[in-house]
Amino acid sequence: MTEANTGDDQTPTFPSRPDGANAALVLADGTVFWGRGLGAAATRVGEVCFNTSMTGYQEIMTDPSFAGQIITFTFPHIGNTGANDDDIETTNPAALGLVLRADMTDPSNYRSQGHFEDWLKGHGLPGISGVDTRRLTRRIRDGGAPSGALCYQPDGEIDLAALQAKAASWPGLEGMDLAGEVSCKQSYAWSETLWDFQPDGYGNQEAPKHHVVAMDFGAKRNILRNLAAHGCKVTVVPADASAEDVLRHEPDGIFLANGPGDPAATGEYAVPVIKALVDSGKPVFGICLGHQMLAIALGAKTEKMHQGHRGANHPVKDLGTQKVEITSQNHGFVISEGSLPGNVEITHRSLFDGTIEGIRLKGHPVFSVQYHPEASPGPKDSHYLFQRFVDLMT
Repeated sequence: MTEANTGDDQTPTFPSRPDGANAALVLADGTVFWGRGLGAAATRVGEVCFNTSMTGYQEIMTDPSFAGQIITFTFPHIGNTGANDDDIETTNPAALGLVLRADMTDPSNYRSQGHFEDWLKGHGLPGISGVDTRRLTRRIRDGGAPSGALCYQPDGEIDLAALQAKAASWPGLEGMDLAGEVSCKQSYAWSETLWDFQPDGYGNQEAPKHHVVAMDFGAKRNILRNLAAHGCKVTVVPADASAEDVLRHEPDGIFLANGPGDPAATGEYAVPVIKALVDSGKPVFGICLGHQMLAIALGAKTEKMHQGHRGANHPVKDLGTQKVEITSQNHGFVISEGSLPGNVEITHRSLFDGTIEGIRLKGHPVFSVQYHPEASPGPKDSHYLFQRFVDLMT
């Protein structure tokens, strides 16, 4: 990592390119990380964050909640299990690119269908390796998630000043509605259930007992699979669906999906709908962005976090049972402490920083969590939440 020097005329002077470097990550303040390019030769601008997960890099890159973000992986062996067509959370990846310490090696896994770098190229995603990811992570931890521009240029001719200008002019995620970009455009039915290693594939729900309408703010497929696996017929509707659109399906329960961006921005059109759905008296279950917008609908506020929670090793305490769950998380916004009205109870808290991880509306079948129970890092610590939703419908 090198930082731009500022001369007497306040014009930054950037470091020369090291031998073999053909990619760079330039932060808004002029900090430069040189490295080796991988994936697609392209330039992407967004928020630079870090993820501490040791596995699941393909699921992470296809999680719609990562829209607008360049992901720094703190684990060094990204790409070692290759890529396949099964471990994806959405067809079109929403993440912008990735930052790695080590070069990718050839895959070694029986489920691999190809090299992860080829997968990145196929989706137009650039990456950079050879970066001191520990130093970058400390910078994000101490200074907050910065804006950055990632460029992979095979010939190494990279305009650092132009990249800094792009990074500095990027508006940031606060106030940005991204759910509409990753949501489905029309309703569809979902019946695929969880992966089973015996037949080596996903199952299918053929005898559902309940009907759930899922509002797609950027839904991960494995959430929908968990709902189907718990006996639900799932109808997915777009993020901008009206309450009438949802209720005309005559659901037994309503699910508010995860997604990217600022919940207050998406809430401009989604919160009035959520209020009407809560008033309908039907069970409501929210995850991540759905959790945040449910809180806004109930009278609370949300705020941007300093660095966010992104990883698969976050301990969360269920305040009701006193049990601790190991959870998977990916969010940069959180419910503001003290903003919840008296009829909303906090049910879960992060043991990392004490932030709110779960709420429920007293006297009503309405609850939500900030983390991702479908991601199974525990591995099944949080699956009870899906059963809780089913029990409310029952």
